[in-house]
Amino acid sequence: MAMGAFSAPAQTFEEAVAAHERGDYVAAYRGFRVHAEQGDASAQYNLGYMYLNGEGVPQDYTGAAKWFRRAADQGFAPAQLHLGTMYHKGQGVTQDYAEAAKRFRQAADQGFAPAQFLLGFMYDNGQGVPQDYTEAAKWYRQAADRGDASAQLNLGLMYHKGQGVPQDFVQAYLWLNLSASRRSDKRVQELRDEAAARLTPADLALAQRLSREWRPKAEGTYPEN
Repeated sequence: MAMGAFSAPAQTFEEAVAAHERGDYVAAYRGFRVHAEQGDASAQYNLGYMYLNGEGVPQDYTGAAKWFRRAADQGFAPAQLHLGTMYHKGQGVTQDYAEAAKRFRQAADQGFAPAQFLLGFMYDNGQGVPQDYTEAAKWYRQAADRGDASAQLNLGLMYHKGQGVPQDFVQAYLWLNLSASRRSDKRVQELRDEAAARLTPADLALAQRLSREWRPKAEGTYPEN
């Protein structure tokens, strides 16, 4: 739907969401702004998202960080993730890996898989926290258990190398195979096949059975946007 100067402002949060979904970003912005000013964390997050992407308003990283922070400080996990990412990149705020790790941890502690993966990445690379492969594997595992393909890849690699976890090619195959099933990435398939080549036929059969039987754990109970 084309945007116009006379787009009607959304009166409820649900109407703002519907306006955003149909591409009427002016109405969506107006609706989210009203609710954001009233302290609604979901609206604050969505308003930050619109500033981040220039939807209905000029792209403004500082404005995005402002609204993400308001929602993040209320415990809204997706906003904590986005604010952490902005600190990691230095978008709208001064680059600060320690603050990024802090925000990722806030969301990770709520069971938010993308934040768990990114916190694992921070420990893996020593960004904002001391490098700690055991801690990295812990957070990758929590995200991998919830179906995050990037975390499954990195956890599989850690089992393959024996980095932060005991070397275990059954576990390496399991996580690399799960990641390969969710990513169109030839390199991930190659890494899975390298792990398979290290296994006996019996261990490979076990790894394949574990992969077939695997089911993701539920996400946390943070509010949805």
